[in-house]
Amino acid sequence: MSPEIKSYDERMLKTIEVVKANFAAVRAGRANAGVLDRIMVEYYGAPTPLNQVAAISSPDPRTLVIQPWDSSLLKAIEKAIQVSDLGINPQNDGRIIRLAFPQLTEERRRDLTKQVRKYGEEGKVALRNIRRDAMDDTKKRTKKSELTEDDQKALEKELQDLTDKRCKDIDELTAKKETELMAV
Repeated sequence: MSPEIKSYDERMLKTIEVVKANFAAVRAGRANAGVLDRIMVEYYGAPTPLNQVAAISSPDPRTLVIQPWDSSLLKAIEKAIQVSDLGINPQNDGRIIRLAFPQLTEERRRDLTKQVRKYGEEGKVALRNIRRDAMDDTKKRTKKSELTEDDQKALEKELQDLTDKRCKDIDELTAKKETELMAV
């Protein structure tokens, strides 16, 4: 891989990491602490990620237990979970909060699959935007006579191959997540 392409590849890999993070936030019928990554709790006047103010564990496949380090946060954590898009009602026993994940219905699985496809498509759009930026950059460099037309064509082909490879990676991640969601 040429050095000119390396920085664009790094941006593409970061995009894929974002897609993976989005997929982790989609619950698949089992308890997964990743679904709580986006939840922010008001802590001393500042929104703080839930995983920075509490220990999160999974005693069984359908339950998450949240144990805040500061017990005064219980109400704030409970409220943050209720207003989130998780669709799970937290159970507060005064020391810990339990989240019981119900079995997903077929309709809910289909909705989540659509959401996963949307995340995958957004990731591929981001990859194509990175490719467009790189193509524009090579065209500018050719106009300034920093690159020959042959070099430009070679770089554009390398960029296209890289973009195709990264889009395929996202397609594979999407298919894997869809299979995970549709498994009963």
